[in-house]
Amino acid sequence: LEPGPLPLLGNRRHFRPGPSPQPPGSGARLTGQPARMRVLQACRRGWSCRDWRPAWQQSEAARGSSSWQQASGHPTGLRVYNSLTRCKEPLVLAQPDTASWYSCGPTVYDHAHLGHASSYVRFDILRRILSKIFGIDVIMVMVITDIDDKIIQRANELNISPTILSRIYEEDFKQDMACLKVLPPTVYMRVTDNIPQIVAFIERIIHNGHAYSTSTGNVYFDVQSIGGQYGKFIAMSADTVGGTNAGDKRHVRDFALWKASQLHEPSWVSPWGKGRPGWHIECSTVASCVFGNKLDIHSGGIDLAFPHHENEIAQCEAYHKCGQWGNYFLHSGHLYLKGSEEKMSKSLKNYITIKSLLEKFSANHFRMFCLLSKYRSAVEYSDTSMTEAGNLLHSISAFISDASAYMRGQLICPSVDETLLWERLNATKVNVQAAFADDFDTPGATESIMNLIRHGNRQLQAVAKEGNFSRSPAVFGAIISYIERFLDVVGLSVGESQALAVDRSSATVHSVAEQLVGFRQEVRKYALAVDQQELAVSEGRELSKDKKQQLKERRRQLLSERQPLLQACDSLRHNLSAIGINIKDRGETSSWELTEQLTKENRSEA
Repeated sequence: LEPGPLPLLGNRRHFRPGPSPQPPGSGARLTGQPARMRVLQACRRGWSCRDWRPAWQQSEAARGSSSWQQASGHPTGLRVYNSLTRCKEPLVLAQPDTASWYSCGPTVYDHAHLGHASSYVRFDILRRILSKIFGIDVIMVMVITDIDDKIIQRANELNISPTILSRIYEEDFKQDMACLKVLPPTVYMRVTDNIPQIVAFIERIIHNGHAYSTSTGNVYFDVQSIGGQYGKFIAMSADTVGGTNAGDKRHVRDFALWKASQLHEPSWVSPWGKGRPGWHIECSTVASCVFGNKLDIHSGGIDLAFPHHENEIAQCEAYHKCGQWGNYFLHSGHLYLKGSEEKMSKSLKNYITIKSLLEKFSANHFRMFCLLSKYRSAVEYSDTSMTEAGNLLHSISAFISDASAYMRGQLICPSVDETLLWERLNATKVNVQAAFADDFDTPGATESIMNLIRHGNRQLQAVAKEGNFSRSPAVFGAIISYIERFLDVVGLSVGESQALAVDRSSATVHSVAEQLVGFRQEVRKYALAVDQQELAVSEGRELSKDKKQQLKERRRQLLSERQPLLQACDSLRHNLSAIGINIKDRGETSSWELTEQLTKENRSEA
C-alpha cells in the first residue's frame, strides 16, 4: 500500500522536499544552530527525519532506529508512519481490537490557538477512523499540565493563583475542543492530581541508577547512564556533546525531573525537599499509571518529538527497565499562517485563537481543511484555503440534496447509467478503505469521495419536460448512504445539521425571517391589488353605472384568480407560527416577531 503522488484538491499547495543541506566538514559536532531547531526546519520543508540529516549523522540514525522491535500481538490491517523508525510500519496492538493511546495535552495558561486545533482535530480524525472503520476501541489518556513556569508567570501577571488560572483555561480548552467536535479522551488527568505518583516514579528511576538529586533540591535524569538508548528522534547519543553547563547538573544533556521550590511558587513535599515536577516526567508517570510498561500509540505535535517525547521514552524505559516502552509515535505537522516562516505559537505572538476562527468559519470548514492534507504534513492556513474547504462542503451538500430530490421524484433526469454508478460506488469503497489503511491518507480518501460525487452529478442532469425516462433511485440512495457514513467517520456534518451550530445562528434566523416575510408581503400586496380604474373610484372620480359594474366583475375575477396566492400566504403564516415566528398582517403590510423572545420579555417584565 505504498502511496502514489499526493492528490491535489482544488489549488491547494503541498510542501515538497527541498535540496539537502551541505554536510559539515569531517569531525563536525552539534554546534551552532540547536539540533531541535534543525529538526523543526526540516519538518517545515516537508522532509522526513531521515532525509534531512547529513550523511555523517545518518549512520547514527540507522543504528537508533534499528533497535525498534515490531510489537507482538494483533495486526490491524493498517500501516502507520512511526517516528521511531522514520517509515511506515504495520500497526500491531497488544490487545485484540483495543488500542492504548496517550496524547500530550495542553499547558493551560491561555486560550488555545489554531496550531493546537490542527493537531487535535487531525488526531481526532485518526481516532475516529480507527474506531469506525477498523473496529478498534481506543483508550485515550490526555494529561492537563496545570503547573508550569508559564502558568506561574501568567498567574503573577494577572495577580491570581496558578490553580485558578489553570482551571479557567482548562475549561476553556475543553469548550474549544467541543466546538471543534473533537471527541474527549477516555480520561483527562491533571498533573497536580498525580504528584504522589510522580514522586514515586522519580524515586524508582533514582533507585534504578538513572537519576540523581543535588544539594539544592533538584533531581535530574542522568542521560549518560542509558548510553546509546538516548536519541531515538534525533541522531544524537548521550556523549555527542561534551562538557557541563553552569548549575548543579552533571551533564549538559541531563534534564529536570523535580525542581526545587522558589519563593512564592506552588510546591509539594518530596524526599528532596519542597518543589514541583519537571515537564517531561508528568507524561511518563501518567501514561505508566494507566497503561503500565507497554503503550501502543503516543501522539503529539512534531515540535514535541525532541526533547519532550525523547525524554519521556528515556524516563519510562529507565523506570520499567524495558528496551521499548512506546511502540508507535505519531506526530502531526505544524500549521503556519500563509506567508509566515514560523510555526504558529503563543511565544511568537503569531497565532489565531480557536474562538476567533469560529467567529469566521464553522468547525466543519476547519475539519475539511485538515482532511485535505496528511496529518504529518505541514500546512499553511489562510482565508483562501478555508474558502476552498467550504466549497468542497457545499459541493457535497448540493449533491446530497440533488440526489435526494431525484429519489423523491422531484428532479427529472434522463435515464442514468446505473451500472456505471454501482461500479464507481464499489470502487470508491475500496479506494477509501485502502487510503485509510495507508497511514490514514485523508486527502486520498476525500478525493475518492469527490470523484464519486462528480460521477453522480454527471448523471443528474435535469430536463425541462418530463419524458418516459427510466429511474434508478436505489443507486443514488446507496451513494448518499455511503457518503454520509464517510462524513460521520471523519466527524463532518453538512446541510441542515450544521446550520444553527453557533450563536450567530440567531442573526441568521432573523435575516431569513426578514427576507421571507418581505417576500410574502409582496405576494399579498399583488393578490389584494386593484387596477388603476378601481383606484380612480377610490379617489372620487365619477364613473358610469355600466363601468362600475364592469369594475365589480373585474374585481371578482381577479380575487378568484389570486385566491390561491392568499391561501398560500395564510398557510405560510400558520406554519411559521408553529416554529415561533408570528406574522401580523395589517392591510397590505406585514410585521413579524419571535414568540419565544416575547415570552422571555414578558417574564423579565413580570
